[in-house]
Amino acid sequence: MEKIAWIGTGVMGHAMVSHLIEAGHFVKVYNRSLQKTEGLNAQVCLTVEEVVQDVDVVITMLGYPKDVEEVYTKILKHQNSRPLCIDMTTSAPELAKRIAQNAKSLGIDVLDAPVSGGDIGAKNASLAIMVGGDENAFTKAFPLFEKMGKTITYCGMSGNGQHCKMANQIVVAGNVAAVAESMSYAIKQGLDPKLVLQAISGGAAASWQLSNNGPKMIDRDARPGFYIHHFVKDLLLVLNEAEHVGLELPVVSEVLSSYQALVDKGYASKGTQALIEHYLDES
Repeated sequence: MEKIAWIGTGVMGHAMVSHLIEAGHFVKVYNRSLQKTEGLNAQVCLTVEEVVQDVDVVITMLGYPKDVEEVYTKILKHQNSRPLCIDMTTSAPELAKRIAQNAKSLGIDVLDAPVSGGDIGAKNASLAIMVGGDENAFTKAFPLFEKMGKTITYCGMSGNGQHCKMANQIVVAGNVAAVAESMSYAIKQGLDPKLVLQAISGGAAASWQLSNNGPKMIDRDARPGFYIHHFVKDLLLVLNEAEHVGLELPVVSEVLSSYQALVDKGYASKGTQALIEHYLDES
């Protein structure tokens, strides 16, 4: 049984840490909003400094790269047991490399291990987990990853987990936009969108986005499984990384523009499926 510190119990983190608790691990949790730790059979801590004391593993699931940088500055300063650290936030590859290098000088391994699968994947422990960092540290962490995900891939050196997640988000961007356009087209043509969804889900158009976010788009259910403002952050990271290697990504740029328009209309805390509102223009 590992002693685990978990930092960040939001929409994704709450469900993910619950699987580790159910597996019998002793878990301490910290979240800036105490309300988001409710319902977890864990020791609730009031500070980062407190939660990282006397643990074997520290896992973070945060919002933005700036949060990751701030939290890991505290973790590396205040830990007292040289824990294995795993950042499951979608963050900047260069930041992941820098944190890993700084931690290595203290005898600490840090893995970057962003995930894909949304709130559904988190609840069902079926996430895809993409991991960068020391391979021996990955081997040590693998049993924990197995409690949270189904597709667990070691991607190589530090930062590569984040680069793999960037590739994932490029595909998601195209898919979620395609589903929104498809459902908008069906609605505007006077078709029953649920019938259309059923018809095309069994053919070459089948995808996770179609099956999981298609019904939500039809029902105009914008409850967040993954926040629009987090996806905007991810797509900005993608474009920044693509610029470094001289790669143009017109699909990502267009989808980002659509989401930024929704943010301007007050949709930042809605789920990514709310993209259909951009097409139907009935906000």
